[in-house]
Amino acid sequence: MKAMILAAGRGERMRPLTDRTPKPLLEVAGRPLIEYLIKQLVNSGFTELVINHAHLGQQIEQKLGSGTHLGAEISYSSEGDSALETAGGIIKGLPLLGDEPFLVVNGDIATDFPFAELKNIPVELAHLVLIDNPPHHPLGDFGFDSNGKVAENKLPLFTFSGIGVYHPHLFSKTSPGKSKLAPLLKDAMTAGKVTGQHYSGFWMDIGTPERLQELANRLRATG
Repeated sequence: MKAMILAAGRGERMRPLTDRTPKPLLEVAGRPLIEYLIKQLVNSGFTELVINHAHLGQQIEQKLGSGTHLGAEISYSSEGDSALETAGGIIKGLPLLGDEPFLVVNGDIATDFPFAELKNIPVELAHLVLIDNPPHHPLGDFGFDSNGKVAENKLPLFTFSGIGVYHPHLFSKTSPGKSKLAPLLKDAMTAGKVTGQHYSGFWMDIGTPERLQELANRLRATG
């Protein structure tokens, strides 16, 4: 199974740090944020990676190259200067991802989630990893219905972690260009074709300088 890392975000909440450096390359404890995620994926058996980028994206390609020094084989999907949103970015990357289900991970999260669990998971249209609601997103996103499928408005609500496995068919009716992922997922949920799991381990959205520092402190403390 291939994996895609979403790295095209502008990182507005990280400014001024992201004015000259793309958010995935911001350093945490001496290494770019995205390298931690790449190593986790490689160690979990995901070695064929696709990384999309937009703002200052050439810096990402220059830093990571082919990925061989990290044990990966990296292909890049450039979106120019204007990011295509999540679904639009995935659709643009589909030619690099193939016809089978693939893993997608937000490039601005830190987690100890065991990605290997997803390597051969059966997928109708999507499989989502949900987490307990963090302080900055207390209302959550989705819940589980009585059949264990992911659904809207089913209490309790959990937060979508930015980790999901998608079948290319999820995007088959969406035209290339800028488009959001949530509407596609909600339509698939209505059709009962979204499975999921709850994860209660470590997870952080590294969206602000304060959380970047919090992660740095955690990494130093854990060695």
